[in-house]
Amino acid sequence: MRDSVERIALTYAFDAYCGWCYGFSPALHEFAAANADRVELRVLSGGLFTGSRALPMSAYRHIPGANERIAQLTGVTFGDGYRAALTDGTAVMDSADAATGLVALRSQPGANALDAADAMQRAWYVDGRSLSDAEVYRDIAAELGLDADAVATAYASPAARAEAAADILEVRRLGVDGYPTLLLHTAYGTDRLGGPVSSADVLTRALDQHLAAATGA
Repeated sequence: MRDSVERIALTYAFDAYCGWCYGFSPALHEFAAANADRVELRVLSGGLFTGSRALPMSAYRHIPGANERIAQLTGVTFGDGYRAALTDGTAVMDSADAATGLVALRSQPGANALDAADAMQRAWYVDGRSLSDAEVYRDIAAELGLDADAVATAYASPAARAEAAADILEVRRLGVDGYPTLLLHTAYGTDRLGGPVSSADVLTRALDQHLAAATGA
């Protein structure tokens, strides 16, 4: 039976404040759903805006132009709340806080890390809500059917922040230098699957090709 077959390990390295990751999300969700019976997907935060790079949006003048290209190539829509935040320009993008939020969400019983990452990006790229705000994670928890109090407590904990920092270090150890990055892990090594504008079908074909090459099929 297929249930007894060991699932293929994949890592999705993303950042909640990465517009290309937002654009990639629909295709990745479709790919994950289509291959749910054979892949095991972990989601790690990459830390795009940490330390001295955790700055107000106005510091990154390339964002509006990048958003136009992302929308054109992927079809995603940036919401009114986000566009208002972009115009205001004072919202600070802190990827360490966002990474901690992902840990707080994915650590709950019944949580799906990819759904949590998607909900976080909607909170930012649709509603323009800061991913440094604990109330945002309460609302996401409620949306996902998780315990909001438990998520808020986890978000405030040093353990979650330490785990988030470990995620960021793991992404660097894997050699990821851009987001989004989807990695396939096999006994023969680690390979990248697709790119930011790959469709679900392209990702599935790439997975099949890598596996066939690895097994000599």
